Amino acid sequence: MRNNLVIFISELHKSARLLLISVVILTVALFFLSSGLILSLQNHLHEKLYFFSVAGPFLAHVKVAFFGALYLLMPLLTYVLWRAMGKPFGVTGRRLYLFVAATCLLFYAGTIFCYMVTLPFGVKFLLGFQSKDLKAVISIGRFVNFVTIFILAFGVIFELPVFMIFSNQVGLISREAFERNRRFAILGIAILAAVLTPTPDAVNMALMGVPLYMLYEAGILIIRLLATGSGAGQNPEKEDRKDGPGR
Repeated sequence: MRNNLVIFISELHKSARLLLISVVILTVALFFLSSGLILSLQNHLHEKLYFFSVAGPFLAHVKVAFFGALYLLMPLLTYVLWRAMGKPFGVTGRRLYLFVAATCLLFYAGTIFCYMVTLPFGVKFLLGFQSKDLKAVISIGRFVNFVTIFILAFGVIFELPVFMIFSNQVGLISREAFERNRRFAILGIAILAAVLTPTPDAVNMALMGVPLYMLYEAGILIIRLLATGSGAGQNPEKEDRKDGPGR
């Protein structure tokens, strides 16, 4: 296990400079488009924004540009991560690219789901407690933090089935172990939702926790289907071997 960790860190180190340069260059480029990105988020959620410090708007634009850079570079980041994770376990070639493709697909699916469904619902619910005498005044800095962290977190947690399948295929965790430890998974999901959601209220936790548990169950189902398909694919070969001497 220690050797695997050394190989993993070594592989990450090889690409660290490329990743850093790519993030910096793309962040600078997106900084000039950040005003439009913030305006798009603001119009999507139908909220007015304010700032309460001189550096507030500038820092908000930097954060949006940085988040946008990470978002666009996710295929590269994913490839580097899977190459480092897969090398100690011999996951290369076609299998490696399948994991990269699945991870990117689920990441972007999670962010789109958050942007289109979860985020508007969460914002509407939280701001629904304002009244005639109690009006929300939203800081641009806090708004950007809330939106970017929430979207990024959803993209990351949607990748859960891929990592479950990987850990099963390399022999780290069996399907039975995932099934047997559902109650611990629920506890871990609740803790993770409490940590990752920008506000520690039950609604936002549920908006993240419920999809995450559904993804956990989906991971178990996919592992079972893959095992069944693999077993079915091996049966004809075994029958051929048995029938071979008799022919």
